Amino acid sequence: MSDEQNPYQEGKRAGAHPLVVVFAILLGLWLFVALIVPSSRNKQAAGTEGPAGPVVEDPEAAPVIYKVQTSITDMNVVAIVVPPEATDSQVAGLLRQLKSERLAGTLRDHIPATTPGHKLGDHAVADIYVFSDKHYAEVEALKTLALGAHAPGTLLPRAIPFEVTMEEVRGHYRIDLNDTGAPDKGSLGYTDESGVHSKRYRSIF
Repeated sequence: MSDEQNPYQEGKRAGAHPLVVVFAILLGLWLFVALIVPSSRNKQAAGTEGPAGPVVEDPEAAPVIYKVQTSITDMNVVAIVVPPEATDSQVAGLLRQLKSERLAGTLRDHIPATTPGHKLGDHAVADIYVFSDKHYAEVEALKTLALGAHAPGTLLPRAIPFEVTMEEVRGHYRIDLNDTGAPDKGSLGYTDESGVHSKRYRSIF
């Protein structure tokens, strides 16, 4: 008979202690959750995510025809309408065209003054919205945008929710000549100062 001690002796436990096994299983599960399952801390609130990618513009896109639908001077707002078939490249081109006209001093020839008589010009402050559906280029919808996403519900026109109106904005050109660092901001879609933006939002300039 061998002199080696039999590991399976009566009264002695064979293998690892159960607590060690349980601890190893828990550690494995924790590592799986930490490394494999995406952490909710890396997720942003809905409606505040950054754009999915850069705007793909077509330099050969034909200029889009537009019509001034509504102008509200006391809100510094103008709404223009483009055809539903207008592409994002055409809308982006329109925003760049409006910016060029502002810099050249000819914007007033095409867009009604939002600050008539102002020392900085007829468009010292302006929000120019581009829509394809003229229903959203009317006064009530524009008031909804002006009040913003965080206005008390009783102030918002009930017939046109902010979330719906926001998604209908094809383009937005914001002018603020008081902001000497960045007086012109243009984007596809809509965004506001709080960071809330539409699904189609892409910064143009």
